[in-house]
Amino acid sequence: MNAFRAFCLAPVLFILAGGAHAAGVSLPAHERVELANGTVLMLSEKHDVPMIGLEAIVRGGAVSDPDGAAGTASLLAELMQHGAGKRDAAAFAEASATVGGELSVSAGREAIYVSADFMARDAELMIELVADLLQRPMLAADELTKLRDRSINLLKAAKDSDPGELLPTYGNAFLFGKHPYGNPVGGSETSLANITQQKLQQYYEEQVGGDRLIISIVGNFNTVAMKALLTEAFGDWRPAAMPLPSLTAVGKQTGRRVLLIDKPGATQTYFWIGNIGVAADYPKRADLNLANTVFGGRFTSMLNTEMRVKAGLTYGAGSILQQPSQPGAVVISSFTATDTTVEAIDMALGVLTRLRDSGIDEDVAQSARNYIMGQFPPRLETAPQLAALFAMLEQYGLGVAYINEYDDALSAATSDSIAATIDEVYPSPEDLSFILIGDADLIRDDIGRYGPVTEMSIDEPRFR
Repeated sequence: MNAFRAFCLAPVLFILAGGAHAAGVSLPAHERVELANGTVLMLSEKHDVPMIGLEAIVRGGAVSDPDGAAGTASLLAELMQHGAGKRDAAAFAEASATVGGELSVSAGREAIYVSADFMARDAELMIELVADLLQRPMLAADELTKLRDRSINLLKAAKDSDPGELLPTYGNAFLFGKHPYGNPVGGSETSLANITQQKLQQYYEEQVGGDRLIISIVGNFNTVAMKALLTEAFGDWRPAAMPLPSLTAVGKQTGRRVLLIDKPGATQTYFWIGNIGVAADYPKRADLNLANTVFGGRFTSMLNTEMRVKAGLTYGAGSILQQPSQPGAVVISSFTATDTTVEAIDMALGVLTRLRDSGIDEDVAQSARNYIMGQFPPRLETAPQLAALFAMLEQYGLGVAYINEYDDALSAATSDSIAATIDEVYPSPEDLSFILIGDADLIRDDIGRYGPVTEMSIDEPRFR
């Protein structure tokens, strides 16, 4: 799920933007403060309920994992919750549970995320716990061993019972290669086994610090008093010992190629087909949001209608936009019975061809507008939701205009402008990576039509 969150952060910005302002929900006023150590605070008062939501982002995440140790940021995020400050793992968990608060830490592709939701009266405890886990984690060796072994066993279990969950991991490893976006956010069996307590401690010192930190807090508080509390708690936190990794864009793939992950005895084939797309700051976001909604972003989408409703080849098919700080992947994803593998893939490619050749007419575009306008305002109602959104906007350098001016961009999109965006973002069917998980003996010969095939076993303890 950490990997899924990482992939979906930027698309969520587009989706929420469409629903928020278009439905009359604009972002509340906020104050941005940058502390002397580089920590950025985002504060917004919300007094309708006695709650406070906090989202802390430490920039870096999986792209800063050491070579050969993918999953380090993910393990660190989990371990931070297992003892910090003066509290061991049990006492730390009990501290938030006793007051009914919620506190979680996860790692994504480009950040570690801390999410907290507490009653306003417990704000000081919330800040104390967040400060402890970020600045004073115990990183106990015995806790690391348990979490590392659990993570490895969960990967093995997914390969056995739910391999489709791992499609994005295999897909990004194949599409991005040795670029940091190709590293598995949660690690692989091989890389996780390489992570020792000493290496984790070194990673923490080098890649986690006040100069990487964004804290967004929304709720029932006084801004002046809250600013003082946060400044006291985080203002003198030391910087990370190493600079943030410098990320470059990966060029779009030309031609076709296939990765086949062999799972003997599989009765279904899972497939993930894509190329390099666009980044979080893509300027034609309204047109892209409309296009993706129609293509594969809702139940009545082109892909789902053709492949599930009409043909009955799958229980679900959709399109995915990964939009981190550099261009991510644009993907078609689905699954089908082994004996209909080629039929389903050919149908997906046919729908992609129709999207690129015919675009979207005004009636369909208006339907997508209505869907966007009515679907998502509830996701911008609570303090934790708003805190997470302010933090993500700061992370990607987008600003509130990205939300508040989206209504105009959505209304201004036309069939011609959407068609231009489709041509720019969605790949030609002749320029695609195909990633399949299935019984190789049954599909190997047939899928060679899609390009040169690279094959690996699902039992291999790595994704690339």
